[in-house]
Parts: sequence; structure tokens; C-alpha cells
Amino acid sequence: MTELKKSDFYFDLPKELIAQDPLADRASSRLLCLDKHTGATSHHVFREVVNYLKPGDCLVLNNTKVIPARLYGVKEDTGAAIEVLLLKRKEDNQWETLVRPGKKCKPGTRLVFGEGLLHAQVLDVLEEGNRLIRFEYDGIFEEILDQLGEMPLPPYITHKLQDKNRYQTVYAKYEGSAAAPTAGLHFTKELLARIEEMGVKLAYVTLHVGLGTFRPVKEDNVLEHHMHSEFYQISKEAADMINETKANGGRVICVGTTSCRTIESAADEDGRLHACSGNTEIFIYPGYQFKVLDGLITNFHLPESTLIMLVSALAGREHVLAAYEEAVKEKYRFFSFGDAMFIS
Repeated sequence: MTELKKSDFYFDLPKELIAQDPLADRASSRLLCLDKHTGATSHHVFREVVNYLKPGDCLVLNNTKVIPARLYGVKEDTGAAIEVLLLKRKEDNQWETLVRPGKKCKPGTRLVFGEGLLHAQVLDVLEEGNRLIRFEYDGIFEEILDQLGEMPLPPYITHKLQDKNRYQTVYAKYEGSAAAPTAGLHFTKELLARIEEMGVKLAYVTLHVGLGTFRPVKEDNVLEHHMHSEFYQISKEAADMINETKANGGRVICVGTTSCRTIESAADEDGRLHACSGNTEIFIYPGYQFKVLDGLITNFHLPESTLIMLVSALAGREHVLAAYEEAVKEKYRFFSFGDAMFIS
């Protein structure tokens, strides 16, 4: 395939379908089931996902935890307001960050947060204008962040989040994400217990979601788009569980595009996984041959995004766009706090 146009993945989305708040009950969101072979669709409530899982299947979940990565502070010398978004932890209290307004933050600039609970100095300007910042504080950084930071909700969500935990999966464990793996937000502990009782295995992997997830595709030829790198880790236990499922003829169903990108990055040519960690820049679009994944539970994504391209690689662009058109017609809720889709 020589060229794939960004406009091939466009669909018309009315603004009012962008979910601004999470539902009171996680598992009561809607679920659109899509047959990747025929394009047939059906409509359900999320907790009915159990009817589409079989004993011997394996659900792969991303147990990353979102950090309250958005900090509001001031410049030490002028008192001008500044917003800092933590993107990636480096060594020695240094972080790669996104600073707004960035032009005012040259190397050497000093920043103050929380009336002096946290200080920082800009060390360097990195690619794409990101800033390398070193933080100074007394105590435990995570605790200070929990006190001062806000959840870094995506730009299309304008409402303030009342409960920080609602932008966190119930199985979130390892801190490091700048965005939630949102397909997992639909699961409750009770639903996961019920799924396990059915004989479905739960394999947990970790991928720390970067804001590159929301980065729009600017190039008209999709193949020229460059993905941000994200850190992932797969334990021996998860690798064995997934390999066993495949060997026994069960299906490997990823919860979210991040779990999908993790196992597809880590698999060898024969589709086997080993315990490993590393950084991935994998970009999955139509034409991609999946090595491990058989099915995907995912939310509804932005037009022309890398995520709708990934979903189209699995179910075919025509099937996906037809299903999205139906979701718009049926007034499904879109994006991070929206409804879900099960592709199998």
C-alpha cells in the first residue's frame, strides 16, 4: 500500500456526542458489537460483554495509572501564570514537560507551585518545544503531586472532573500515564470477577500512555506520521498466559488500543510473547497483520486519528466507518468518557 490518506478516516461527529462526564455506573455504558469479518453490528449494555466472551479466552488489560500530571504555577520572577504538563519522568527529579505559555520559559526560568510546596527550573528546550524541567521539593514527589496536580483530561473534555478516580481504571497499579487507557474505564471489580469465574483469563500488561495518543495526524499521507515513543512492560506471568491461550485455541482480546500496541510490539515473528520491557513507537494502520490479537474492546475515537486507523486495521475501514455512522445515528457517547465497541 503506497499511500493511505488521512481523509479516508474522516467521519462527521456532532459535538454534542462527545461525552463530557463519566457515567455514575461504569458498566452501564453502551456497547456496540462489530463482527470484523461481516461488518454486522448489534447494540448492548457494557456488562453484557460476558455474553460475547468464552471460557478459554484471555482479556489483556493495561494496568498503568494516570498521574495528576497537570500543574498550575507561576514564574518566580514575574508571578505570571504558567501551566505544566508532566509527560515523561527522567532521572534526578527531571521530567519532560509541556509548558504553556512556552515562549516565556527559556532555560534558567524558575517556577513555583502550591505557594512554594514545589519549585522547578527549566533546564532545556527539547524537540517539538517540550521543556526539560528539574523539580525541587521536601518530602515525597508523588504525595505533593497528588495534592497539587489535576488529572490531565483530553482537550475535548471541558467539564471539571469531580472525582479523580473516574479517570482511572479499577485495576490501575503502576504510575506513569499522562492519559487513561479509557477502554478499561467500563470495567468494575464485580464484572472482572464474573468474567474470571466464567473461565476467562485476565492478563495485565503495562503501557504508560503519553499525550502522543491525542496527537493529530498532520500529514495527508498517513504513512509519514511519526508516533511518540511509550514505555511498556510485560511480565512472564502475562506472557505465559497469552501464549497458553493461543496454544489452546482461545482468543486474545485486548482491552484498549494501548494493550493492543503493547502485545503487538513485544511479540516475535511467530506471535509468541516473552517477559520484556522497552519503548514502542508502533503505528498500526490498514494492511497490518496482527501477530497475537484476535479481538478488541475499545472506545469510539476521533476522526482521522491513529486510533481509528488501528481499529480499521482490525475490522476493515469500510466496516469501521459504517459502524461509526450507526453509532452517531444511535447517539452513542464518544471518546474518553464515552461508550465502547467490541470487535471480534
